[in-house]
Amino acid sequence: MNAKTIEKNYKSAKERYSEEMGINTEKALQIMQAVPLSIHCWQGDDVGGFERPDSVLDGGGLQVTGNYPGKARNPSELRLDMEKAFSLIPGRHRANVHAIYGEFGGKLVDRDEIEPKHFKGWTDWAKSMKIGLDFNASCFSHANATDGYTISSLDSGIRKFWMEHVQRCREISAFMGKEVGSACIHNLWIPDGCKDESVQRWAYRSRLKQSLDEIFKKKHDPKKMKDSIEGKLFGIGSEAFVVGSNDFYLGYAVKNGVMPCMDLGHYHPTESVADKVSAVLQFCQEVLIHASRGVRWDSDHVAILSDELKSLLDEIVRIPALDRVHVSLDYFDGSMNRIGAWAIGGRAVRRAILLALLEPTEKIRRFDEEGNSFGKLALLEESKAMPFGAVWEYCCLKSGVPSDGTQLIKEVMNYEARVQSKRK
Repeated sequence: MNAKTIEKNYKSAKERYSEEMGINTEKALQIMQAVPLSIHCWQGDDVGGFERPDSVLDGGGLQVTGNYPGKARNPSELRLDMEKAFSLIPGRHRANVHAIYGEFGGKLVDRDEIEPKHFKGWTDWAKSMKIGLDFNASCFSHANATDGYTISSLDSGIRKFWMEHVQRCREISAFMGKEVGSACIHNLWIPDGCKDESVQRWAYRSRLKQSLDEIFKKKHDPKKMKDSIEGKLFGIGSEAFVVGSNDFYLGYAVKNGVMPCMDLGHYHPTESVADKVSAVLQFCQEVLIHASRGVRWDSDHVAILSDELKSLLDEIVRIPALDRVHVSLDYFDGSMNRIGAWAIGGRAVRRAILLALLEPTEKIRRFDEEGNSFGKLALLEESKAMPFGAVWEYCCLKSGVPSDGTQLIKEVMNYEARVQSKRK
């Protein structure tokens, strides 16, 4: 669609939103654009990282389906691909980096030895791009994680190794936050658990609590870094028991002032993260959201504009809590063009935020307070028929990103032909 038609459609939509819903679309667009979205680096190379010269992690790395050609082979290619993904998604961006993505000069630097200097390339790039950075400890795919346990391990030496790794990751996060001038969120996820029954749930969780207490003993300036902890219902190889469950981490977060991370794919399918966020924010100052999608037993499918994602952002905007909830993408799909996967997820989150901001919440709330259930439900339903697409296309046009699917596909395929297809 050409720019003239997009602007004409937007003008009509703007008038309708104002007259029928009392919504200022310009204000909604301004707010949506200002919300930072953290884009995860590990979608770009199937969670391989650059820890080893041969890029082969112990245990083969996390399970990623597919082997689509053209994945990034080094930090420069990965950052180039991320820049391309940024150019397809409107709004402010951040880059989310895992510890295995350092630049180690062709040497094997073990995870309890990593330092800020190994991530200077990322901070230099972030400053040149004028974006923030987030960081993650990599407590998986390592010889010291082969039995499925890290900081809750029975082996004190294993626990010590991983605690040192996480503490170093927190130091790196503080370095990143200082360098780029924006607090870096350090997220901790561990794979600890077992495939079949455990009779030592209490013991493992007791060790996990002790390890976390030791890890978080050192306080960092919250203007430089913030801690978050990520729970999970179950994982591949930990179907029967996950030490760091959502209940465990939520309790720990509330008691210790740490940010809980809620991943959309880490709950039972009948649970609603949209329902949880207003409860958790009663007791936690901030929350980290990982936008993902669970399908059957796999939690890491590309995020789409699903009912779950839309309901979550509706709730965040209604609270309102856009300033207290941090949103990051978290999935890995090697079965499709990886930049396209970033674009689909990032644009889905942006659409969900904009849709929430265009809801006539105050009018609906008044119906609710008056006990007019019909009016509340009717307005909620009628708002779904408003010309949201025209506002979205205008947003993309003004942001210089593809405004429709045809343009998006063309951009991704052209980059694949020009850049990714040249990679062996």
